[in-house]
Amino acid sequence: MTQKDSEPKNSDRKTRITVLVALAANLVIVVAKAVGGLLAGSPALLSEAAHSVADSLNEVFLLAALKRSKKPADKQHPFGYGKERFFWSLLAAVGIFVMGGCFSFFQGYEALTSTSEESHSGYAVGLVVLAVALLAEASSLIRAVHQVRKDPGSQGVKDPALRTVVAEDGTAVVGVSFAIVGMAMHMATGSALWEAGASFAIGALLMVIAFRLGADTRAQLIGEAADPRTRERVEAVLEKQSEIHNVDMLLTMQLGMDSTLVAARVDLVPGLESEQLELVSERIKASIKEAVPEADQIFLDITEAPVPKGATEAPATKTAAGQ
Repeated sequence: MTQKDSEPKNSDRKTRITVLVALAANLVIVVAKAVGGLLAGSPALLSEAAHSVADSLNEVFLLAALKRSKKPADKQHPFGYGKERFFWSLLAAVGIFVMGGCFSFFQGYEALTSTSEESHSGYAVGLVVLAVALLAEASSLIRAVHQVRKDPGSQGVKDPALRTVVAEDGTAVVGVSFAIVGMAMHMATGSALWEAGASFAIGALLMVIAFRLGADTRAQLIGEAADPRTRERVEAVLEKQSEIHNVDMLLTMQLGMDSTLVAARVDLVPGLESEQLELVSERIKASIKEAVPEADQIFLDITEAPVPKGATEAPATKTAAGQ
């Protein structure tokens, strides 16, 4: 196995560890937030608890995405299961919207209409809980951002699982900050408007992030072209082939994080024997695969260029199956 082939596996292992770290942090935080929110009767803290519940469930979705996307191709799915990663990440975005955003708005409404008395001692406990949660969420965020910046195999934020963890942790840090401000101002002024505003702000933030994550994942799920650098590498390989007279069409599609489909229609130089077409096709595909390891599905539609005037041989056409 070459170093290039091992990079996706190493990246997936690191991403899985990042998701597990985020899940462990959220499971501890959700208990602390829920207990603190109930003791304090704090809508903002309960909104943050709902946010952490949504994040925990989403991390389970992401772990499923990492596992199921690696299933080998079969008769029903000849191109593999790479898009499972995008599907489960889309469900995670929906979870953020429904469980986190909607519940936060509900808690904000409850804060505006509630007439119950606040427990200042409970609020003090709640603020301590939020401070600890802020440190935990920040630590998880730092790890995720570090992987995005330092790991070349992670493909940055193109990986929907890693992108979701970064978005969740970043949103959690901002959301906890909103909750701290709302609770502190509620304690200082006695007005529940501050805390209701914090809950509404957390809900709006979660819905915006969920919409953005869903839109990005949707583009990958329905069939997004490979990134421009990948296309440029394929074009460079085709341009170097002496047998290719012209490239009529080049299409790409991302099938998974380490799986790309390449389809090209090319004209070969005139004069090639029909027996040579298969050999030329296989060599071109091998060259593309060497330059672009993630291109595991390659299809070439090969047509011999028109022969010069005066020649009687008709052009040959051959479609080469992918590998």
